[in-house]
Amino acid sequence: VQLVESGGGLVQPGGSLRLSCTASGFYFSSYEMTWYRQPPGKERELVAGISGPGYNTNYADSVKGRFTISRDNAKKTVYLQMNSLKPEDTAVYYCNVVGSRIGRVWGQGTQVTVSA
Repeated sequence: VQLVESGGGLVQPGGSLRLSCTASGFYFSSYEMTWYRQPPGKERELVAGISGPGYNTNYADSVKGRFTISRDNAKKTVYLQMNSLKPEDTAVYYCNVVGSRIGRVWGQGTQVTVSA
């Protein structure tokens, strides 16, 4: 079971980034997928989640209306579109999946830095 994130980088406040997380080793479409982030010096926090079929999503209050989670089950990939980025969005972003058969799996993380 493996998750590989990509798409992070340096962006100015108000800018946009799209993160991707490609999965392997499990039946992707059966599992809810989530994005977490860990700001510098702080604990990891849930950002967004999406159900297996992709019909249901949920977001942290701090990102509602700015971030959109989506998935392409044919490509075994989950996305996080981040718009109107703020300096407080600076963090390492992690993709996550958890299940009774696979346990909890984290990707390696991708750094997002929002700075002028």
